[in-house]
Amino acid sequence: MLRTTLALMLAAAPVAVSAGLRTDIMLDKGWALRLSPDEKEAAKAHPRAAAWLPATVPGTVQSDLMDAKITPDPFVGLNEATIQWVGRSDWEYRGRIDANAALLARDHIDLLFDGLDTFASVIVNGKVVLTANNAHRRWRADVKPLLKAGANEIMIRFASPLKTLQPKILPLSNPLPGEYDSVFGDEPEGRQTSPYIRKPKYHYGWDWGPRILNIGPNGPIKIEAWDSLRIESLRVAQEAVTQAEARITANLNLVADRGGQARVETTVTGPNGRSVLSTRNIQVTAGVNQVAVPVSIDAPQLWYPTGYGAQPLYKVAARVSFNGEDADRAEKSTGLRTVELVREADDKGRGFIIKVNGLPIFMKGANVIPFDSFAPRVTAERMASILTDARDANMNMVRIWGGGHYLPDSFYDAADQLGLMVWQDFMFGGAVTPYDRDFRENVRIEAEEQVARVQAHPSIVLWSGNNEVLSGWENWSDRIAFKKRVGADEQERIGVGMAILFNQVLRDAAERLDSDVPYWPGSPSSNYEGKPDVDGDGDRHYWDVWGGKKPATAYLDSCPRFMSEYGLQAMPVMPTIRAFADAKDLSITSPVMRAHQKFLKGEGQERLLFYIEQRYRTPRDFADFVYLSQAMQADGIALGALHHRACRPLTMGSLYWQLNDVWPGASWSSIDYDGRWKALHYAARRFFAPVAIAAGRHEDGRTDVSLISDRTTPVAATWRIRRVDVDGRETLVKEGTAPLAPLSSLKVGDLGDDMLFGMADRSRTFAVADLMVDGRQVSRAIVSALPEKAMALPDPGLVARWSLSADGKPQLTVTATRFARGLWIGFGTIDARASDNYVDLLPGESVTASIASKAPLSTLQKALELRHLGDGR
Repeated sequence: MLRTTLALMLAAAPVAVSAGLRTDIMLDKGWALRLSPDEKEAAKAHPRAAAWLPATVPGTVQSDLMDAKITPDPFVGLNEATIQWVGRSDWEYRGRIDANAALLARDHIDLLFDGLDTFASVIVNGKVVLTANNAHRRWRADVKPLLKAGANEIMIRFASPLKTLQPKILPLSNPLPGEYDSVFGDEPEGRQTSPYIRKPKYHYGWDWGPRILNIGPNGPIKIEAWDSLRIESLRVAQEAVTQAEARITANLNLVADRGGQARVETTVTGPNGRSVLSTRNIQVTAGVNQVAVPVSIDAPQLWYPTGYGAQPLYKVAARVSFNGEDADRAEKSTGLRTVELVREADDKGRGFIIKVNGLPIFMKGANVIPFDSFAPRVTAERMASILTDARDANMNMVRIWGGGHYLPDSFYDAADQLGLMVWQDFMFGGAVTPYDRDFRENVRIEAEEQVARVQAHPSIVLWSGNNEVLSGWENWSDRIAFKKRVGADEQERIGVGMAILFNQVLRDAAERLDSDVPYWPGSPSSNYEGKPDVDGDGDRHYWDVWGGKKPATAYLDSCPRFMSEYGLQAMPVMPTIRAFADAKDLSITSPVMRAHQKFLKGEGQERLLFYIEQRYRTPRDFADFVYLSQAMQADGIALGALHHRACRPLTMGSLYWQLNDVWPGASWSSIDYDGRWKALHYAARRFFAPVAIAAGRHEDGRTDVSLISDRTTPVAATWRIRRVDVDGRETLVKEGTAPLAPLSSLKVGDLGDDMLFGMADRSRTFAVADLMVDGRQVSRAIVSALPEKAMALPDPGLVARWSLSADGKPQLTVTATRFARGLWIGFGTIDARASDNYVDLLPGESVTASIASKAPLSTLQKALELRHLGDGR
């Protein structure tokens, strides 16, 4: 075993080094890890972990132990508890640098870490070269004096975050309020370490994901070999952008070890292949030198969000020579556009409108949480797939939630190409922050590094300081109790410290290093101009629905300026569930289902039942529960999203919680952990459509009907409202023509139940609102006077017909004889995805969906399950 491990370690990539130009050598092979020799008790319980094991870099201890079968997959069954010991222990990584003569001849040899999670010491050939305390930062050490020809050992010693911080925190009378208490007994209730550490907050557990305190090198490790001068960073500032000309500046930070002459050549290459060259000659001094190279681009091709134009991208390449010799090169991709946050005061408060290239855009989308509990294993392809699904559901914005980690460039590359705008939180998840200067300085460096790294991406249209830190401090009961306990002086110190951090330190980093993108101090907030999390000013997180148990119709009670969070939970689809649960676990409140339900420590299952039974029916079995949870989620969020859009221009954004999942379980996502669409995501494609009709029925029996257009040109539309019974008999209630103005919402009806339903049997009758463009129905809304559980929904007499498309793919056409409410095309535990799903079919209507699956047609035909809300048998 020892020889095998050593052989792995010695299999380092060959070092190819050229003089002059900076050279990067990736150190991603030949690593090993083990429990720290000081971990005697853990070694007794897990003896194999005390020996050197192959390690993946970038990676985590936890995922390597899973690969070695030392700890089971925490996503399966009740295994989450079995991995907790890893985060409570100290660990060591061992790697190697093979230094040849060419490498040793370089003037500088830096060891660079793009992430160390979190408390780490790096030792090269027995000498400590750096200590790290922030998982969100880059760490650099000069190792040239320590290297010798041949093999050189790198050791990284990681200390458990709990063992590091608890001796300081447990004795405190009033530790800072954090996020979620541990259910595993490793932190006393109300005494969390998370406020005091710069580590992804979701590692400590959230109400949609597990508690897994990752440890390890969470970013690439490499050697940077350079002579005399290197590029520390390249930023692209857009000074002025119009249809006629774009003036941009390439801002470089150059690090030199001596004075001399430097020449900076910047080439900007457009999507048409044409290039513009700009050059500057400067005198540099030892240390950090800032140089700005302006470039003018005639007739630029502007980048637009999806739905508003194309996404042309420009390449900005910088080449630096020092005293006549090539020294370094850097390159960024960017798009040319203007971004403005408009905050005009009115009689309601103050607006929140994001304009891109002068267009006031209604933001449609969802919040993005980390894609996995083990972030280093997330591929660029997986992120791009989820973002493509967002674009395909007519979203134009995603918000990167502040309790996770800063995403890699590949994420923003995909967003740039897809035209998805990004609301980017800094990584603060809800915990109250320390106010000492060391903490703020640590965050300042983190923020400046991260902004400089990604700011060239045109998809980023807003920087935001935190998630719910400010609103929590003002409104949450545990924060209010904390403020009473600590007294006025300490309360002021904490409050001022947060204001300095979020309104000065992070604002400065964002505005100085990404000057063409607005900064917002937190979500939700009012920019320190009033109370946070109110309808009339700034952005809103609305959780009275779900958290406060109000019905989804409460979404209709107000028009917020920008709704950046709201949500309803649902179960994932059955194939995803069966990946973590056995047949015996398929009951609503089984231990495994509760373990994969993080809201209120498993009581979210009862909350799901509450919302299902409020409107629908009592589930007849577990599969029915899964279906009904998704129906409830889709219908509720559709009601809220369409209402927000109908409130335009008072409301200018609707971002539901949440797009994706971090693990397989019940959550607010519309795409589950395995990338499968829930009913909500299919519904989102309709309620976020560019042209839509909204019909929201209030509790008082009145229904508002509005027509919505995100088009930038007028739309000639017609609309109608019919009274349709479940057998297909219909009566026209109202109709009209509507020349929809660009970027608008038009209210066309405020109808009482008597007008909508007349004397018809309301248990068998629906109001159907249709919007037509060029004679074709483009949007539909269904309204009922009664909840579905009180409706006499018949067997819709569904007829399924299979066929093959031109390319040989299975196609399914389902026709309804009578009204089919909430039709779901499913295949049990077979992995198959319908191109269209969760639809309402009036009598005689059909839906045709292509079916993507590796299963043969015969298997799909046998497994087909057609569910609907009238199926209460």
